[in-house]
Amino acid sequence: MVCAGLVAMKQIRPLGDERVFAHCVYCGAHPDSRDHVPPRVLLDEPYPENLPVVPSCRRCNESFSLDEEYVAALLDCVAVGSARPSEHHRDRIRSILERKPALAAALENARSVDPVNGSVVFEPDASRLNDVVVRLARGHAAFELHSAEYDDPVGVSVCPIGLLDEKALELFETLPSVSLYPEVGSRAMLRMYEHGVFSPSWIVVQPGRYRFLASPGPPLMVRIVIGEYLACEVVLRD
Repeated sequence: MVCAGLVAMKQIRPLGDERVFAHCVYCGAHPDSRDHVPPRVLLDEPYPENLPVVPSCRRCNESFSLDEEYVAALLDCVAVGSARPSEHHRDRIRSILERKPALAAALENARSVDPVNGSVVFEPDASRLNDVVVRLARGHAAFELHSAEYDDPVGVSVCPIGLLDEKALELFETLPSVSLYPEVGSRAMLRMYEHGVFSPSWIVVQPGRYRFLASPGPPLMVRIVIGEYLACEVVLRD
């Protein structure tokens, strides 16, 4: 299925209230670090030139790294069907699995084979997976909509695309209706008026690896597709 509103990531300097970026976009603390959204572990080399970057505190930045590695390795192991490092894994993931045998063992223990059809199934750590998806949504809301969202999300949905029926997939891929314009000076607003890009639109960070849309709503919501495998939706505010 080809989704509507698919555009490439462009470097755009926001003109909104700079106070939004005067704090960590995840917790509100002093931003003594910067964080890639998405993290490079989810992408392939060569990395995109216009990779989104948001201000963060060092504590948040460092605390997310292990969970991001876990999610990246999980998705790659699902694609390969095994957590044992091999030439079938992406180079960076194979290196992670080789350097971190405990992670490889945990993922292999999460692997099972369906006795009926013989398919390989991985049971993910839902808490770690959701934490990463919510972090990504907060980063995109800040980067694209110039909106800092610190409260718990209203709703989080994470599902393999292959498990969505035709109606659910069409609903997910269809651009949501909105009644609000993006924040004045935000990247989303500048995309509309300087580049003719409707808001929201699917923004492709790296083809086949990562795309997202950030909708001003209501509700304020972010959708993410990782590896053209995992469909994620986070409603950050009603």
